[in-house]
Amino acid sequence: MPLKALIFDVDGTLAETEELHRMAFNRVFADAGISWFWSRTVYGRLLKVTGGRERILAYAAETGTPGIDAAALHKAKTGYYRHAMADSAIALRDGVERLIGRALELGLALGIATTTSRSNVDSLFQATLGMDTLDRFHSVRTAEDVSIKKPDPEVYRLVLEDLGLNAADAIAFEDSANGLKAAKALGIRTVITPGIYTAEDDFAGADCILESLDHLVTPQAGTAHCCLDMLPTDFH
Repeated sequence: MPLKALIFDVDGTLAETEELHRMAFNRVFADAGISWFWSRTVYGRLLKVTGGRERILAYAAETGTPGIDAAALHKAKTGYYRHAMADSAIALRDGVERLIGRALELGLALGIATTTSRSNVDSLFQATLGMDTLDRFHSVRTAEDVSIKKPDPEVYRLVLEDLGLNAADAIAFEDSANGLKAAKALGIRTVITPGIYTAEDDFAGADCILESLDHLVTPQAGTAHCCLDMLPTDFH
């Protein structure tokens, strides 16, 4: 079946944003007088829990910390993250901009399926490709749209419904095992580019695992052969 759409996760897939998230979490904990500090090791473990509010609740339960207002902390954290993103020189991961541009040239539909917040998506695009590019995505589904986050497939189901497509019409781009499980639960072909916090995840069942999405636009010998048959012949 011809490819009709590309669907992207955001954090870790479009850009390595998790260190900004970790910094924002630690900033809000300090401001709230909570004696938590999430090191890279701790945060890497907590990323197995999808959703920032859910990570706060999980850590509160783990540490036996009562009286934590996870919703308020997460709201404040999102504000810190937005300002940090605006002040940072964050870049998209290799190949992302070229992949999106080529898909638009070929008339493929674009979707976002993420369990981060919509404001975080907006912040990333404002800092990189611009809101005009985000406006060209046919579906943007985020944490606010779902009742259950990844690895549940709800966010992908919503994107496919928005696009009016079947799972076989699309390719999903993810960086984590939870994202892979969400996409594959619906039978969506999935390309994985492991991030700094997900390199040790179990990606069994992925259709393709690449170090860089740049290999899809400019294939290198022996690198992207697992993906080439999923893309239009005029994609490269």
